[in-house]
Amino acid sequence: MRPYTIINAAMSADGKLSTKERRQVRISGAEDFARVDRMRADCDAILVGIGTVHADDPSLTVKSPTLREMRIAHGKQTNPIRIVLDSHAKTPITADILNKGEGYRIIAVSEEADQERVRELSRYADIITCGRDRVDLHCLLQELKKRGIESLMVEGGGTVIWSFISEGLFDELHTYLGALIIGGMTAPTLADGEGFTEELHFSRLILSDMKRLDDGLLIQWKKKHA
Repeated sequence: MRPYTIINAAMSADGKLSTKERRQVRISGAEDFARVDRMRADCDAILVGIGTVHADDPSLTVKSPTLREMRIAHGKQTNPIRIVLDSHAKTPITADILNKGEGYRIIAVSEEADQERVRELSRYADIITCGRDRVDLHCLLQELKKRGIESLMVEGGGTVIWSFISEGLFDELHTYLGALIIGGMTAPTLADGEGFTEELHFSRLILSDMKRLDDGLLIQWKKKHA
């Protein structure tokens, strides 16, 4: 068993998450920011990879005071649990995700993570160890489920999203397609990684909804089960 998992990402019209220098770009606008804030408020936990922490330094907090009050009214913490997928314990202790906003944090590491770094990070977050040289997602999601996490939002980056997609560990995919072209053959894409080599292994989707937001398009998919 695992949490219900929604992958959410904003990308340019040509499928890029950021520039080739991995510099964050404003892809969506106020309407989509509000949508993402509602998703964060509705989920039990949010997960990003260490690459996103280094590149964007997100806090992953719920921005709307109204949504924060709604969470509290339902007996929840102000912010959802924030999780970093960090196989080798490289999260800076100054990262916003560890220091901004109230709430519980988790850092998922592998057995090969530097133990001194793990001890240091344990002052800021709960540490879950899964996998030998990289985090085992199946193990991690089972541990999250045991801790009462029923819904998980995965916000990236491309390598983390690919890991969830390639292992079939997601239920929905929400993509916001922005009205700009970034370009660059090495710029991060929605699903960076090795890629599927055989059509048999492709991850199939079912279109569930699409709507215009700001100057772009929100496309929502559900995973197609065999």
